[in-house]
Amino acid sequence: MSLLPKKFFVTSGFGVSRVSPVSAFDAALKDAGISECNLVPVSSILPGEAVEVERRDVEPGSITFTVIARYDGTSGETVGAGICWVKGVDERGRRYGLVAEEYGNMDEERIRQGLLRKIREMIELRGMRVEQGPNMEVKSGKVPEKMYGCAVAALVFIP
Repeated sequence: MSLLPKKFFVTSGFGVSRVSPVSAFDAALKDAGISECNLVPVSSILPGEAVEVERRDVEPGSITFTVIARYDGTSGETVGAGICWVKGVDERGRRYGLVAEEYGNMDEERIRQGLLRKIREMIELRGMRVEQGPNMEVKSGKVPEKMYGCAVAALVFIP
């Protein structure tokens, strides 16, 4: 069985809860369309042959590998999360992609700025020539009073 993904999609969500940060995370995953998956976080390398597809439903209970950015907050805070991805060729001639994550008490513009700084450094470290990207998915929101909030952004490998 190969664990080298051939397809991926990108999604994001924002959620709130009166009960707990974990419930807000669940609401953000539902907003992103991935709440019925068993998410397994992976690091930030995109297989060279993997192609981006439209967001799709994943069978409930599927073990689902994902590069995910998450930020939790409370009343009055702005929570934001984003990912940025590129594909290219590194200094050794290998073709693949990179994914950067950014999250924090930030609006979408600050998330984008942080993502660009991170992806540029990753590109430079590998001597990569970019062929596609950078592409971004960013989500932020203000947490209402007496609530918990969560923002997520994810690059989801299709099982």
